[in-house]
Amino acid sequence: MSEAPIHVVGGGLAGSEAAWQIAQAGLPVILHEMRPVRGTEAHKTDGLAELVCSNSFRSDDATANAVGVLHAEMRLAGSLIMATADRHQVPAGGALAVDREGFSAAVSQALAEHPLATIERGEVEGLPPQEWGTTIVATGPLTAPSLAEAIRAATGADALAFFDAIAPIVHFDSIDMDKAWFQSRYDKVGPGGTGKDYVNCPLDRETYERFVAALAEGDRTEFKEWEGTPYFDGCLPIEVMAERGPETLRHGPMKPMGLTNAHQPDVKPYAVVQLRQDNALGTLYNMVGFQTKLRYGAQADIFRMIPGLENAEFARLGGLHRNTYLNSPVLLDPTLRLRARPHLRFAGQITGCEGYVESAAVGLMAGRFTSAERRGRTLHAPPDTTATGALLAHITGGHLAHEEDGGKRSFQPMNVNFGLFAPLEPGAIQKPEGQKRFRGKEKAAAKKSALCRRALADFAAWLERAPDTALAAE
Repeated sequence: MSEAPIHVVGGGLAGSEAAWQIAQAGLPVILHEMRPVRGTEAHKTDGLAELVCSNSFRSDDATANAVGVLHAEMRLAGSLIMATADRHQVPAGGALAVDREGFSAAVSQALAEHPLATIERGEVEGLPPQEWGTTIVATGPLTAPSLAEAIRAATGADALAFFDAIAPIVHFDSIDMDKAWFQSRYDKVGPGGTGKDYVNCPLDRETYERFVAALAEGDRTEFKEWEGTPYFDGCLPIEVMAERGPETLRHGPMKPMGLTNAHQPDVKPYAVVQLRQDNALGTLYNMVGFQTKLRYGAQADIFRMIPGLENAEFARLGGLHRNTYLNSPVLLDPTLRLRARPHLRFAGQITGCEGYVESAAVGLMAGRFTSAERRGRTLHAPPDTTATGALLAHITGGHLAHEEDGGKRSFQPMNVNFGLFAPLEPGAIQKPEGQKRFRGKEKAAAKKSALCRRALADFAAWLERAPDTALAAE
């Protein structure tokens, strides 16, 4: 390496993507990953970009879904994570899901074989040393305590935290398909799918009510040291949702809408549990939306109350870990640099984004910001009309203080969503030809479509204007 390398700490999705973007820009990079020297509460392997929760990257629809737009923008920007996900997809209706082992192995191989990338194993204790110079910290929601404490000491601000729970995985051959059936919601066909990509287990009202009662009464893991830490609504444990009311689950992850029982087509299920393919072989399925902190014995007993899962064998039961993230609107500048120490840039879930794709997207931008900076060029964030720009804007300043919080910023992790996008310009939504007004949900659908089209056009234009970080500064 003829010039000083850029360091990236953390080999998750964000760190792997950041390192790839830097190397692709023609700059040397060292990616530091503490596994297997030091493990975490949730990781099972030492692979880069290991998926510890779901294997789904969620919707791949770039015409009507915000995360689908983020997928498309990342592909335009040469994302390693998205290219690898596309090569290792498994059927999942309208979603993009991957074979998690094949995905992680391919990301690891791509970086290991890149001539400008070096992978170093071992924990980086505390803040990266000053002599490293420009460094990206992408340690994720499972940041080691020593580094979290060093960040707090450097910023004078408390890091926030929230609970995150992971869902169980079931061996497919232990599911009773005489009771369960294959179907995607509304028979939607997604990437690599057929419209019959989920296993569906039906519950009648009596079974549902007994199941909800068992969840509420189930023996749970308790972490007294974490008391007062809020849950993130996008990843609530199933039993916490059950406590919010008896109907909560059947209007959430157990909703029966868009599904018809193939064994009893004339009988509408009161609730449905869905399982999604978890590996390319189709031997493992994860329980969608069933993150939990129930103790292992309670999980097995309660989940076997579900019709079709009476004899379920679990490849992995659910678990709970603590996620840590920064008060980013206060601590980070618009290019993700730590205001107190500008040579440090943060990426991924530690910044307060939520979700695999969002984490990787922030890593992508951190890598590009850093590459441009090293080349002596200025790269501004994409506009907030784009999915990437809207997500960055939320992280670095889009969250407002509220009176009920005493005027303080109650910053919380956020998935990308249309609510973060800049509003459409007047007249951007056109009524169908010959129609005086929109009917039913037509206007909402037209708005989403317009937001998607604008986002992709504006992101492509931003890429066209972006400085070429692969060329030496003039």
